[in-house]
Amino acid sequence: MSSEHVIVSSTTGSEESARALAAGVIDAKLGACAQIVGPITSVFRWEGTVQTEQEWRVDIKTAADRVAALTQHIKAHHSYDVPEIIATPITGGSAEYLSWLENETRT
Repeated sequence: MSSEHVIVSSTTGSEESARALAAGVIDAKLGACAQIVGPITSVFRWEGTVQTEQEWRVDIKTAADRVAALTQHIKAHHSYDVPEIIATPITGGSAEYLSWLENETRT
């Protein structure tokens, strides 16, 4: 990734699973902060059929060099066969916040 910091987004099928995913990520120091948004309505094609489902989005702020480990963590702890995992570069922001973000993702 070209940016030093990213937001990794995923969705879950319940608020409880979103909270568990967020807590696990922060506990593992794979993200500095996770925000849960929901419920949201997602419309998608799955196994040939258009689905409409209620979901909760988890946005995780992290360092770019943690994305691979974070991706593996999400896959290992997610109930979906193919969880949404999208990394969006953070191209600017408060230097103090980004420094905190970096420090929180270190063991």
